Amino acid sequence: HWTAPMRDIALASNDFALRAGHRACDVGAGTGFTSSGVLRAGVRPGDPTMLDQSPDQLRQAKKKAHLADVTKIVGDAEALPWATGTFDRYTSAGSIEYWPHPQRAIHEALRVLTPGGKAMIIGPLRPTFWLSRFFADMWYLFPEEAEYRAWFARAGFEDVRVTEITP
Repeated sequence: HWTAPMRDIALASNDFALRAGHRACDVGAGTGFTSSGVLRAGVRPGDPTMLDQSPDQLRQAKKKAHLADVTKIVGDAEALPWATGTFDRYTSAGSIEYWPHPQRAIHEALRVLTPGGKAMIIGPLRPTFWLSRFFADMWYLFPEEAEYRAWFARAGFEDVRVTEITP
């Protein structure tokens, strides 16, 4: 579950600190739920860019008036279409569990960030209860915290933090 209060808490984090003037990308943006939070956090409407592999999801985003000035691009999280150092902030929520190669996508996240830029990837953690874990493993990728940390470290990210946010 990814609710508006959870999104707003994550994006308002002092560690991430979104603000006017930041160029931000939302990868796996879907219909714009997290992009809406990026705007609420203070990024100007013309500065974010949404990327999703589904044209249908982006068509839904285009119907939202508050996202009218946000650039929307069909693309792949594992092969981002932007030059190195394009963005100050990178967000992705509810997407990593569908990436065939998370390590490749996290490398791409670092590549498109400016020096000092920050990434926030929001995704599920592998359940600890055996029955929940059994069903989760049948559904899609539920990484363990150690996997997230390893992916970020191998990509070259420093000061990696994991924060649990629940409804």
